[in-house]
Formats: sequence, C-alpha cells, structure tokens
Amino acid sequence: MGWTRGARAAYARATMTKRVVSLGVVALALTAAACGGKSAPPFDTMPSAQVIALRLQNFEPPPAPAAASPTPTPQSLLPPEIMSWVQQSGLGQLIPPGVIPPGVLGGVTPTAPAPAQQDTAPRFPQAAPNFRILSQAPILDAKLKEELAELLGDEDNFDSNHSTCLYAEMGLSFQSGPGLPNDILISFSCNQVQSRNFAWPHPAAGMKPGTVEKLSQIVKELWPAGS
Repeated sequence: MGWTRGARAAYARATMTKRVVSLGVVALALTAAACGGKSAPPFDTMPSAQVIALRLQNFEPPPAPAAASPTPTPQSLLPPEIMSWVQQSGLGQLIPPGVIPPGVLGGVTPTAPAPAQQDTAPRFPQAAPNFRILSQAPILDAKLKEELAELLGDEDNFDSNHSTCLYAEMGLSFQSGPGLPNDILISFSCNQVQSRNFAWPHPAAGMKPGTVEKLSQIVKELWPAGS
C-alpha cells in the first residue's frame, strides 16, 4: 500500500528532527570535550611560555641561642608538617641540605644547625614571605610543560583539604607576555599551592592525592635523586 502525501510529509519531518537532534548532541559533546581539556588561565599559556622550576628551602631554623642548651631533637627543630612529609614523601631531592637533622633519616644523633650567617642567597618569589632558592632550571620539555598546565589548570585536581602553613619546597615561574611573571609556590608538606602576581583560578588550593602523586613524578624528572 502506498503512502499518502500526509504520511510522507510526516515521515520527512520526523527524519529531519532526528538528524537535527543528532547533530546537536555531537556538537555538545565536542564543546564539552574542548572545554574539559582547556586549562584555566593563566595556565593555558604555560605550554608556550618560558617556565622556570625552582627547588626551595622550605624552612629556615631560627638562630641557635647563645646559652648552652640540651641537644635538640628533630621534633624541636622542625614544624610537624615538615616532619611528617619528610618521613612519608620519598622526595629526598627536595629536602634542604643542612636543615633536616641527621637523626630523622639515618638514625644518627641530631645536631643543632650552624648559627645563621648573613643571608645573601637569592629568594623566590621577590615579595615576602619567600624562600631561599637552592637550585633552578628552565623547563625545556614541551610535554612536561603540557603536563604541568593540565595539572595546575584543572580545578578537579584541588580541594580544601590542606594545612594552614606554607613551607614551599618547589616554585614555578612563567611569563608569556608583558607584566609580572606568574609565580607559584608548591608546598608538599602543607599540601597546598599558592599563586603570586595572579589570582588563583580555582575555588580551592589544596592538592588531592592524585595531584601530589603526579607532581611528585614531575619533581623526579626535574631533579633526579642524587642530583
């Protein structure tokens, strides 16, 4: 039996509607994928920017008192956040030389740090509070810069679970245009990130466990153990 003119018109309208809906679904999926893969500013410029990675001294012990005092313990010399991080992190390359008492890692009786001398070491960032720079190097690997941009530019990698302290072991600085550089302090011991010279683009700055793990791998690439 042949179709009536009305039936053919109805079929044509239904077919066209399905095509429009299908195209709309595809467009939405592509848009979501594009938005999901884009890092939040200013991290979207990091892959094409000059990026400097800095290894920082997270803590500076106060000057030793002039009067004789009992042999200090690791717990009395270091903040508890750093003590916990040192014992659990496995990132020995970020432990500042001369700051961690020998008894913490090797079973040797801890000794007090040497009296503080006049500090002429470069610091990062420029504005206080800042940290002594132990070493720094440009990141030339394009893939590594992409990884950092995706990691730091995705709000899903951060939550509000972090300590209130900020003992930064690592710094990043990048600039892709005029003005001040985008500086970042990364504190593994306090589990948080702090931005300088720009507004942090995410609701939270505490690093999730997966974020810490990925950043730890990047640290090992930048500063291999023993370097």
